[in-house]
Amino acid sequence: MNEKTNVDDKKVMHFLAGQYLTFRLDGETYGLQLLKVREIIGLMQITKVPKSPEYIRGVINLRGTILPVIELRKKFSLNVAEDTKETCIIVVEVKKNDKMMLMGILVDSVSEVVAISSENIDDNPTLTEGLKTDYILGMAKLKNNESVFILLNIEKVLVDVEVEPETAANIKGDVE
Repeated sequence: MNEKTNVDDKKVMHFLAGQYLTFRLDGETYGLQLLKVREIIGLMQITKVPKSPEYIRGVINLRGTILPVIELRKKFSLNVAEDTKETCIIVVEVKKNDKMMLMGILVDSVSEVVAISSENIDDNPTLTEGLKTDYILGMAKLKNNESVFILLNIEKVLVDVEVEPETAANIKGDVE
């Protein structure tokens, strides 16, 4: 490895270090950069949208703003499960078509906010060949219990979600 590559890797690792909201999905822990999270809300009535992709559970009315809700279990081709009292919606800010928008992601439960240092992130995980991993920022290691979890690039996860700008709240002032 040359010196320039090593410096670039350190810059990437420094960028990835920070606070992450951890959540559970199909028995596994995932993390989202806290700066991408707007709020966490309990499960509420979700209105189905006809002819939408299977992973779009529907839309919610959040204080007068209509937000699409993406079911991550289906988006990731995981086992479908019944909603529980811990099921919740994480409202995230994502950039779509050069606009910042709000969308909801449905998760099994929210765990905690953790601070992760650059030394505890592997930004180039070796996974099965042919597996699409561009939505993974890296793998985080927690020292206390030696667990590993996936840090998601939520914008890459939601890049192909087709919603109209009117459906995903435009951040300019639509949401209070």
